[in-house]
Amino acid sequence: MSLFGKASAEILALHRFFVEWYDGATAEGADFGLFERAMGPGMRMIPPSGAVLDREAVVGYVRANRGAFDGDFDIEITDIHLVWEDRHAVLVTYVEWQRRAGARTARLASAFFTENPSAPNGVEWRHLHETWMQVVGSE
Repeated sequence: MSLFGKASAEILALHRFFVEWYDGATAEGADFGLFERAMGPGMRMIPPSGAVLDREAVVGYVRANRGAFDGDFDIEITDIHLVWEDRHAVLVTYVEWQRRAGARTARLASAFFTENPSAPNGVEWRHLHETWMQVVGSE
């Protein structure tokens, strides 16, 4: 499988994990170790707020918010596109649609992955940058 294929699988798997982890009813079954192993050393995230978070901050935030949403949370990933790929790294974009407490939001994300055969899907997250998208006709 190409790195783009592995990155696409990782994006989908990670967001399935988030839905399970943040839902109070299913958080007990979520495997946090898979999440941690997918976050590469030196990983950085820039959420829509513009803050710059290192790997420890991202992992800590996710760990601390286990079961934070009582079933009223869902994520849909669309429009995964290859931007650039070489033998050991890949850059992709995708759209993350979230529904929480009846409100729908969308984020355009750029994610950089490097190959790691021991990571759950064969790639690890090295950089993630998200920005808000306008949702037309949202509730």
